[in-house]
Amino acid sequence: MRESGTGRRLTLRHGSHEVVVVELGATLRSYTVGERAVIDGFAAHGRITGGRGQILVPWPNRIRDGRYRWGGRELQLPLTEPAAGNAIHGLVRRLSWRVAEAGDSRAVLEVRLRPQPGYPFHLQVGVEYTLGDGGLAVAVTARNLGTTAAPYGFGQHPYVTAGTATVDEAVLTVPARTRMITDERGLPVADEPVAGTPYDLRAPRAVGALRLDTPFGDLDRDTDGRAVVRLAHPSGDVGTDVWLGPGADYVQLYTGDTLPPGERRRAIAVEPMTCPPDAFRSGTGLVALAPGAHHTVRWGITPWGDRMG
Repeated sequence: MRESGTGRRLTLRHGSHEVVVVELGATLRSYTVGERAVIDGFAAHGRITGGRGQILVPWPNRIRDGRYRWGGRELQLPLTEPAAGNAIHGLVRRLSWRVAEAGDSRAVLEVRLRPQPGYPFHLQVGVEYTLGDGGLAVAVTARNLGTTAAPYGFGQHPYVTAGTATVDEAVLTVPARTRMITDERGLPVADEPVAGTPYDLRAPRAVGALRLDTPFGDLDRDTDGRAVVRLAHPSGDVGTDVWLGPGADYVQLYTGDTLPPGERRRAIAVEPMTCPPDAFRSGTGLVALAPGAHHTVRWGITPWGDRMG
């Protein structure tokens, strides 16, 4: 383990696969297979920009005005996306997580989320990263240490690449039957079926000029209960799958159009989520985590193809 501005770096290896995780936010910093980058991460001594690889707990995405009602109380979170007036991406991504286990191909990190203004609940959160024949598997578990039920949701924010210079050339498949229409603040205002729209990605197609910062739902799943988002090189001989296990019922796709110049449309953020944006207000997909109860969600990344290093 090595130290950097984002804390200690844990390197996992399995064959030619290598994953680096850092203590700050238990963030997924990089994933490579030989010389091939599977995700667009950040440098060893660089800052985390655009939410790259971060865990989004106890809510993913945005809460309108940072204000919600729970247990008969009106609660106000800090507005961490001030320009849009939202609370964004939870409360653990700027915390230093404790390394509970660190092995050659597996690491477990934990953090205590203590009661605070806007979120007066007490959670223990852990993440397990495991690298194996099927790629990277991630399991995130939250346990309620408090005496009252807590609102809870999960997301994570990897930027996936398939070896193209920009996402425009990449071929994308998203097994979603609906998408959420969002306003200028990134908050959902309506659902619509994707059929007959530019957002119907159920069959593989080039991303082209399509701009995405879009939540999708009603995911089709395979016999293992997984929904699989696929990003492929146009040659068809290499690609990256992101699978979402049961409970990860939504996925946000972001083509990075609002990132700083030089980072835009370099990769697609494929964000597994247990609930959509603004779930603390709408209640859609929101978990009411009872005292002493725990909640686990699993997702992962599977690179595939002929050029595997």
